[in-house]
Amino acid sequence: MRDRNFDDIAEKFSRNIYGTTKGQLRQAILWQDLDALLSVLPEKLRVLDAGGGEGQTACGLAERGHEVLLCDVSAEMISRAQAQACEKGVSENMHFVHSSAQDIGQHLEKPVDLILFHAVLEWVVDPQAVLKTLWDCLAPGGALSLMFYNANGLLMRNMFVGNFEYVLQGMKKNKRKTLSPDNPLQPEQVYHWLEQIGWQITGKTGVRVFHDYLRDKHKQRDGFENLLELETRYCRQEPFVSLGRYIHVTAIKPLEPRKNYE
Repeated sequence: MRDRNFDDIAEKFSRNIYGTTKGQLRQAILWQDLDALLSVLPEKLRVLDAGGGEGQTACGLAERGHEVLLCDVSAEMISRAQAQACEKGVSENMHFVHSSAQDIGQHLEKPVDLILFHAVLEWVVDPQAVLKTLWDCLAPGGALSLMFYNANGLLMRNMFVGNFEYVLQGMKKNKRKTLSPDNPLQPEQVYHWLEQIGWQITGKTGVRVFHDYLRDKHKQRDGFENLLELETRYCRQEPFVSLGRYIHVTAIKPLEPRKNYE
């Protein structure tokens, strides 16, 4: 098994994710969380966007004056991110490395203050090992912004549309070149991995807690403002967090290492 590389479907990814209400809603909810996180961190940060794709979020941080290193295993995604940085006039605050998240440590001169790891964990073969690598790249007191594909949301969506046999068979992905992630993740498992490594979880947000379950799909577009207001109202409380198609977790690396009393 190998980690997913989007070189072959970069254009499809851009069109079907970033160019839809799914992508717009994801970015809106994500930035609500990021703005809250940035308010408690130093004014100028060293940021790593690991698996940063086309760089929408990275460019937003660069616009705010932070120094951003974006890496991606896909050369095509790196090229698209560089083009977007030029278009937005933030290239001076950004650096680009064609590298997997697992290997990014060799490209860092020193630990960073903030790590973004959005919609990548579900595509890697060994997610726990990647989280440990990112821990080693983060300075004490730094923060992690992690967004992952929620297995609960996948189950709920398939039940809503009546894919009973698919659910009964374990929802195994059978086509490689689709945008459906390879490894949907159970939230409690991800939380356990983070805490086991040493992170202190500070926030959990469901992303698209209603959007994908609407029967009238035109309301995703025509009623977007009302939908965003309702998503914002409920996305940080249960049971809605655990039903989001994605879950965004914020976590801090403590200044002092955790003591082992065993």
